[in-house]
Amino acid sequence: MTRIRRGYIARRRRTKIRLFTSSFRGAHSRLTRMITQQKIRALVSAHRDRDSQKRNFRRLWISRINAVIRERVVSYSYSRLIHDLYKRQLLLNRKILAQIAISNKNCLYMISNEIIKEVDCKESSGII
Repeated sequence: MTRIRRGYIARRRRTKIRLFTSSFRGAHSRLTRMITQQKIRALVSAHRDRDSQKRNFRRLWISRINAVIRERVVSYSYSRLIHDLYKRQLLLNRKILAQIAISNKNCLYMISNEIIKEVDCKESSGII
C-alpha cells in the first residue's frame, strides 16, 4: 500500500498556536497539548485583567482628585465635588479631572471654587 500524504491544515493550525506561545518558557512553548492549554489560559487572563485594569485606573483617578481637592478646602471632598458637577451639568469625567489635578492644580481649584460659589448662591436664594 502506498503512503498517504497528510494535509497541511492541522499543521498550519498548530504553527499558528506555536507563534502565539513562542515566548513562553519550557514545555509551554514546545508541546502541542500544553500550548493549546496555555493559549486558552493566557486569553482568559487577558480578558479578566482588562476589566480589573479599568477598575484600578478609576480608583487611581478618584484618589488623585480627592487628594488635590482636600489639600485646599478642608470640608470639601471628592464626593461633594462630583455631586456639584452633576448639579451644574458639567461633563468632566474622572480621567480628565485627574489629569487636571496632576498637571495644573490651580485650574482644578478654580473649577471647584466656582462650583462651590454657585451652589452656595443657589442654596442661599432658595432655588434648589
